[in-house]
Amino acid sequence: MARYEELEGRRVMVTGAASGIGLATACRFAEEGARVFVVDYNAEALEETRKAHPEFAGFSPADVSREEDVAAAFRQMDRELGGIDVLISNAGISVRNGVLDVSYSQWNRTMGINLGGMFLCAREAGRRMKEQGGGVILMTASTNGTEGHRWYADYNASKAGVILLTKTMALELAPVVRVNCVCPGYVLTPMQRAEYTDEMLAKVNEGIPMKRHAEPEEIASLYAFLASDDARYITGADVRIDGGETAGLY
Repeated sequence: MARYEELEGRRVMVTGAASGIGLATACRFAEEGARVFVVDYNAEALEETRKAHPEFAGFSPADVSREEDVAAAFRQMDRELGGIDVLISNAGISVRNGVLDVSYSQWNRTMGINLGGMFLCAREAGRRMKEQGGGVILMTASTNGTEGHRWYADYNASKAGVILLTKTMALELAPVVRVNCVCPGYVLTPMQRAEYTDEMLAKVNEGIPMKRHAEPEEIASLYAFLASDDARYITGADVRIDGGETAGLY
């Protein structure tokens, strides 16, 4: 059910949109009446998304860590939708490894997608939004970017970078473009399920005050709010949505 009338007709790009938070967010904006252009690295998953969600306005396979792929996706969106009003830069990867076992190739891949991809997409969107006189850029960071977490050195560092990229772009693009990032805690996504056993998930839940993982749809709701006019004075913010996990020792 639509809640933000001003999102109707808005041209919205969502990256990493074939599953998890990205897919839930694409669905939410489509429900709001937005014209949603979805981007994902996995061409097969993207095709399945196309079949399952004919309400989406456009589709583009792209590796966000490749400058030419990102540029091509934005050019396609320009042709098919006539531009962009909202970017949800969400594509990311995570590999569980001790810091001494992280290969440099893994480090570079994580940084290239999680931070480089955010920069490339936000730069393309920002250029267009500044020229047209308005827009909203939103990025997926993480509570892992706000404090140390074992086994995810490369992921943590990349997400900390996203937070500072957000703040820097917010300063440079204000007052024309708003730029914020969302910092989810544990979210029950396919990526999370692939890394954690049921026992591991249960143990994590015990350490969260709300005693559960977030659902992707809950993150999508926050994105819808931040893109709406209700959030028109919010920029440069890193908004945590973590069930109280980082509120203090629990």
